Amino acid sequence: MTNPVVKPFWDQATGSWQYVFHDPGTMKGAIVDPVLDFDPMAGATATTNAQRLLDYVRDAGIELVWILDTHPHADHFSAAQWLKAQTGAPTAIGKKVVGVQKLWQEIYNLPDDFPNDGSQWDHLFADGDTFMVGTVPVRVMFSPGHTLASITYVAGDAAFVHDTLMMPDSGSSRADFPGGSSDALYDSISAILALPEGTRIFVGHDYAPGRNVECEATVAEHRAANIHWKSAPAREDYRAVRDTRDATLPLPKLMLAALQVNIRGGRLPEAEGNGRAYLKMPLNYFESR
Repeated sequence: MTNPVVKPFWDQATGSWQYVFHDPGTMKGAIVDPVLDFDPMAGATATTNAQRLLDYVRDAGIELVWILDTHPHADHFSAAQWLKAQTGAPTAIGKKVVGVQKLWQEIYNLPDDFPNDGSQWDHLFADGDTFMVGTVPVRVMFSPGHTLASITYVAGDAAFVHDTLMMPDSGSSRADFPGGSSDALYDSISAILALPEGTRIFVGHDYAPGRNVECEATVAEHRAANIHWKSAPAREDYRAVRDTRDATLPLPKLMLAALQVNIRGGRLPEAEGNGRAYLKMPLNYFESR
């Protein structure tokens, strides 16, 4: 089995990790969870993060064959569509994204003709699907809990687990968004930590509690030291810890903006008659925390 070279890219503004991985033999590669920059005060988007990824791909001589999102993100916009426009590489996400689209179509009161069939992506992966990036085998694991559509990409000895696990000293990710479930998250983490102990786990976020930012730990390190998992908790105990913690957390500051873009596969809403796109806010749908 060929293991990939993994290059992480940090976005300080959203605490997000983005990744490029490639097969060192064929130089075919993929991007995972790219960030489209958004300034909420100005309502302005930019491609600074995506350009960094693109520059690395081009400078390293990588042939980009996939642009992969793990789920519709609540804390940043996806740059998948911009990167596709620059490279021609196909976009993909998990097939359960249609459930997220329907859920947020109702929350945003989007028109009945909004396409909630996942057609905004070139491919929708099902649990257990496999594909190749050069000679690196990639397997898709359905990993719900943080969202109902989350998936993990296991590429050789590297697992891109999105917002399921954090770094070991931060535990796991929240499960209180619409469609989230701490019960489902327990099962997803159990499956991820059943991977071989040397598997490199690459997380979607790090908020660096008193240390430098990090993105990688092995399955063995998570089993031994993850603060939500090191004692192999019973389901009820884990759910109590997760749900109690989630009840104290404010909603992500970009959530109501980001989901409108991300259920469209990284596209802005259609421009209105003046040629400008607009975001909607569902007032008083969520309670202030």
